[in-house]
Amino acid sequence: MSWGASVSQRFTSIEICAGAGGMALGLESAGFEHLTVFDNDKHAHATLLHNRPQWNPQLCDVKSLDCSRYQDIDLFAGGVPCPPFSIAGQQKGANDERDLFPDALRLIKQTQPKAVILENVRGFSGARFTEYRKYLIRELGQLGFTTQWQVLKASDYGVPQLRPRFILVALQQEYVPFFVWPDVIPNPPTVADVIGDLMGTEGWPGIDRWLEKAQSIAPTLVGGSKKHGGADLGPTRAKRQWAELGVDGKGIADAPPRSADPIDKLPRLTIPMVSRLQGFPDDWAFQGGKTAQYRQIGNALPPFVAQHVGIAVKRALQKVELETPTNKQLELAGMNVA
Repeated sequence: MSWGASVSQRFTSIEICAGAGGMALGLESAGFEHLTVFDNDKHAHATLLHNRPQWNPQLCDVKSLDCSRYQDIDLFAGGVPCPPFSIAGQQKGANDERDLFPDALRLIKQTQPKAVILENVRGFSGARFTEYRKYLIRELGQLGFTTQWQVLKASDYGVPQLRPRFILVALQQEYVPFFVWPDVIPNPPTVADVIGDLMGTEGWPGIDRWLEKAQSIAPTLVGGSKKHGGADLGPTRAKRQWAELGVDGKGIADAPPRSADPIDKLPRLTIPMVSRLQGFPDDWAFQGGKTAQYRQIGNALPPFVAQHVGIAVKRALQKVELETPTNKQLELAGMNVA
């Protein structure tokens, strides 16, 4: 797959909380030209600067950000911090100092885009945050947007892990009739399909046995917050699921298993393996130490998911007449307003 946009019409975008660039990379592939991307983490900023200096990455605090110079862009995007809404945390929502939805609304008002894409953890779709979602939709409505949201599974868009994410799409009214959520891609690749070659690069004698065990999609990669410990693959339940796939989820390895390792070794994933499982291209170079790199990957929206949502939004902005929708598209097209 090509990770560069190749479209004749120019669609401009900016993104807050860009992290390592998962969403931005997918949106670029969908045809959006990033005027700038913002993040407050020095390692993520270094990753963006190293891989896509043309995105004009800026290291800044969103709470003090002024985007008024980017008025009338096509798309405003962002993956606002997840801990306020994650079931792994205290779910303080609006009472969490890391909640940046109000700042996103402020910046959307400044930039007056045609479309908005915001993403968060599945927890934000729960009953606990019904009133907060209504608040967001009401505020966006006052800015001229019609808003809908869905929880999309990454495994439905070519990613070998479940990874459900809350995706909000808001469009100015004239584009709403042309938007349909992307259709599901059947038969996602397995862990073995995606990283089997990396696991066997050092001649490990257990590779064939491992490939047989890894014929499934993975549990959700968990990046965690800076308050979290080192790089591991998630809570106890997730570690058990990884073990069923033949992976030791207690940490990240510096190298794949070697020829001298026992055939029944339970190997750990490496950064390149985790990166592939999230859908990043092999040449995407993450900056910082191993834990910082893993957090960037684990907290990213898989580029493939962003690409498919981005294409759907771009088609709406182009006012492309919709084809007869599939049953799945009809199901996803139902607006959630709670």
